[in-house]
Amino acid sequence: MESLTIAESLRDVDEAEWDALLGPDAAAQARHPFVKHAFLNALIETGCASARTGWQPQFLILRRAGALAAAMPLFVKSHSYGEYVFDWAWADAYARHGIEYYPKLLCAVPFTPVNGPRLLGHDDGARRAVLAAALELARQASSLHILFPTAAEGALMQEQGMMLRRTVQFHWENPGDADFESFLARMSHRRRKNIRQERRRVREAGVSFRWLQGAQIERAHWEFFHRCYRMTYAAHGSRPYLTLPFFLQFGATLGQHAVMVLAERASSAVAASLLVRGGDALFGRYWGAVEHIPLLHFECCYYQAIEYAIAHGLRSFEGGAQGEHKLFRGLLPVETLSAHWLAHPSFAQAIEDYLARERRGIARYVNELAEHSPFKTA
Repeated sequence: MESLTIAESLRDVDEAEWDALLGPDAAAQARHPFVKHAFLNALIETGCASARTGWQPQFLILRRAGALAAAMPLFVKSHSYGEYVFDWAWADAYARHGIEYYPKLLCAVPFTPVNGPRLLGHDDGARRAVLAAALELARQASSLHILFPTAAEGALMQEQGMMLRRTVQFHWENPGDADFESFLARMSHRRRKNIRQERRRVREAGVSFRWLQGAQIERAHWEFFHRCYRMTYAAHGSRPYLTLPFFLQFGATLGQHAVMVLAERASSAVAASLLVRGGDALFGRYWGAVEHIPLLHFECCYYQAIEYAIAHGLRSFEGGAQGEHKLFRGLLPVETLSAHWLAHPSFAQAIEDYLARERRGIARYVNELAEHSPFKTA
């Protein structure tokens, strides 16, 4: 017997059952920390993802004979903040024609532009079932958007009539560097010299670094990090999405995935960045500083992350959304996916035409970036 329900929280969903949808064992599940039960539950329980913040959970839950067979993290959105795939122009076009774009239906990990599974299931049949249910549910809204799915999921979504969109991120891939100097040795003389100068200026400012992992990150560290995080948003005139209770709960339930880079000067902490480790990958997430030190951002967020990844034999480091400045620091362009379905047929056609043009532009953009690679050519 098969049943499909909508859950507004994960309170009644068994954590082990949910995480088992990510893989058969702990190692497989560890590769995708952002879609683990504990991460999504922390966002909901601490109010970061809620109807009040414009992220109303509507998770699809598929059960077979009472056992969890598939799930899809869905949210009803009343805005487009915190998504990192921008559709503000689409919403504006709807508004100019007197048509409501919000609420829309979104499948994503809130505030997290990281690729990973979005159709969680034990088999393709179960994954197809929750996708079909999401598309049906989207008829009650303006649209369905699925952000940063895997390539295999993207193919399935396209098969079901969704339009694929491509965006660009910057990732570092590890070819087997023995240390940071080996990484630098692969770069052109100009870029190698530039990075060494940047790192030297930070050292000359008297800044040193510590890596804190798991249980080493105590409440005082989280409190300082959150202070830095808030200051970053304040500097840009915006409000932060995540709260201290969220970070504390993340540390308590998923601490094994947390890596904090703590920058110190004269025995006092001056900045911090938070990295998340998933299997053999490292993800850059948030950073902030309590005082301005030139070039500290690059050191905290990129060089320390790459150095950590090399030291721990990790395969990749994902630097997050956007930022061409990352290219010159060893992170290369990578295309990422999103999938979209719109209920309004005329707008759906117009956006399909737009996405076809955008894809060609993205391909040219990636090719142009490749011509400016910081690494030596063969």
